[in-house]
Parts: sequence; structure tokens; C-alpha cells
Amino acid sequence: MKHLIRPALVIAGKDLYSEWKTRQTMSTMLIFSALVIVVFSFAFDPSNQAVSALIPGMIWIITVFAAILGLNRSFTAEQRNDHIHGFIVAPIDPSSVFLGKFIANFIFVLAVQLAAIPLLFLLFDFRVITIESIFYLAAIILLGTFGFVTTGTFLAAMSANSKSSEMLLPILLFPLATPVLIAAVQATRIVLLDLEKLSSAYSWMQLMAVYDLIFFAAGIILFEYILEV
Repeated sequence: MKHLIRPALVIAGKDLYSEWKTRQTMSTMLIFSALVIVVFSFAFDPSNQAVSALIPGMIWIITVFAAILGLNRSFTAEQRNDHIHGFIVAPIDPSSVFLGKFIANFIFVLAVQLAAIPLLFLLFDFRVITIESIFYLAAIILLGTFGFVTTGTFLAAMSANSKSSEMLLPILLFPLATPVLIAAVQATRIVLLDLEKLSSAYSWMQLMAVYDLIFFAAGIILFEYILEV
């Protein structure tokens, strides 16, 4: 297990340190998220109680499109610098590359959510009443983001060699990520708006957990072949 995790942490650390120096990916994701929230706040009347029903969908719209920006750059930068060949010939398990990239992308998306979701709640004057709701919301966000980033990291590597990788990634990703996104939106809606139906939220969370396990295992097993494409 050490031979898998240690190189993955090094790769993730490299990406995080590179982003810390340039701040290109995070700044783009944050600006995009803030712009989407501001546009929503002008498009819908925040004082209208019916608008609160749109909050769960807004959370995941922001997450998805901000994540796409980060995922697109995850492997295209490596491709431009010919680091992909270095990953292939390096004496490490190819799955470590997938795991390292996944960790970095997951941290990027969580950081954006940590900034964007409170801003969304603030502009729409949306209040999460109970600590229980906050706990379940955090669990749903982690599960949904895990599944989306897992699938996105795998497909970003697959589409990196394409000349139109920025267009190809969303085309491949959205159909595969649809189950986890539907489950995430439904569970978020229940937790924020109708906590009495918590048992239904559990069912959606279980669906997300199964999805996460399947695609994470597929990424670990199949990534070796993706690098060689």
C-alpha cells in the first residue's frame, strides 16, 4: 500500500505546490463560481421564498462547471510539458498517478465549494437551521464531489491526448456522472428543504457511495492502460 500512496502524495503535493505558485486554476474556478452566483442573484429574486427550492441545484451547477475547469487543466499541463512520458517510465505504480491527480483535484474543488456555498447562502439569504442539516449537507457534498472528481480525473487523462480535450471531457463526463449528480441534488434538496424525509436522503447517499466505489476502483485498475494510450 505504501508503494501506491507515497508516490500519489508526492504527485498531489507537486500539483498543489504548482498551483500555490501560479494560482491559475483556483483563481479561474473561484472567479467563475462567483460570477455564476452573482448572475443567479440577479436572475432570481432572493426575497422570494420559492427561490430557495433552486438552491440545491445551484450548488451542484457551480460545483460541476468549476470542477470542469480544473479537471481540464489536470492533464493538459502535463501533456504540454511531456510529463506523461515521465509518469510512464517512472518506477511507480500507474495507479499512483491517478490517485495523486484525484487528491489534488478533490482538494481544489472542495476549496471552491468552501468559498462558493457560503456566498450563495449569503446572497440568497438562505439559512440552514439545524446543525444536523449542516452535517448531512457536508456528507452529501463529500460523496457527490468524490464521485464526480473520480470520474472526471479518469476521463481527463483519457481525453488529454485529444486536440479538442476541453470539448471532449464534458461530452464524456456528463453522461457518466449523471447518476451521482442526480443523487447529490436530490439528497441536498431533502436535507436543506425537507429534513423529515431523511430516509430518502440516506437512499440517495447510498447510491452515491456505491457509484464512488465502482468508479474509484475502475480508475485504480484501468489507469495503467489510459497512460499508454
